[in-house]
Amino acid sequence: AVAARLQAAGLPVGVDRARGLDHGAWVPLLLMYPQADIPVMQLSIQTEQGPAHHLALGRALAPLRDEGVLIIGSGSFTHNLGEFRKRRPEIDDPAPSWVVDFADWVHSAAIEGRIDDLVNYRRLAPHARDNHPTDEHFLPLFAALGAAGENARVERLHNSANYGVLRMDVYAFHAERRADVAA
Repeated sequence: AVAARLQAAGLPVGVDRARGLDHGAWVPLLLMYPQADIPVMQLSIQTEQGPAHHLALGRALAPLRDEGVLIIGSGSFTHNLGEFRKRRPEIDDPAPSWVVDFADWVHSAAIEGRIDDLVNYRRLAPHARDNHPTDEHFLPLFAALGAAGENARVERLHNSANYGVLRMDVYAFHAERRADVAA
C-alpha cells in the first residue's frame, strides 16, 4: 500500500523485504514501544534527492494518517560526528553557538510554518553545514512534516543536547483539522 501511494505520486519505489530496521528506527521504537507490539515498516531516505523530495514523500503518505498509521521521521536535529570526535566532549557539555543558532533557526522556521525556508535550510540556516555535513540525518524531518499535510501545526516536545553538538530535539507535526471531519 505504501509503495502504491509513492508510485502514484511519481516517486521512485523499491521494496527490500529482507532488510531489517536500522538504528534510526529501532532505537526510538524501543523507547516508545518496548514491548515491540506494533507492526513497523521502515522507508529509507534518499540523500541525493534532498529535502523537497522527502517533503513530497511525506505528503504522498499523508492519507495513511486517516488509516491509523503513525509516521515517524527519526534522524538527528544536529549530526556532525567529525566535530564530535575532534572535540571529545563530555555528555553534559554546553552546546556551542553554532549548534544553538542552527537549532533556534530551525525551530523558528518550523513553528512559523516557513516550509520553503526549511527546504532550503542548506542556504538559509546559520551553520547548516557545521551541523549537517551531509543531509541524511536531517531528511526524516521533511518526510514527517510532509505527512502532516499543508498548514500543519508544529509542536516541540523536547529539546536538549548531548555532548554539546548532538541536539536531540523532538517535534510533533499535527495535521490541520479539516472542516469536513467531525471532532
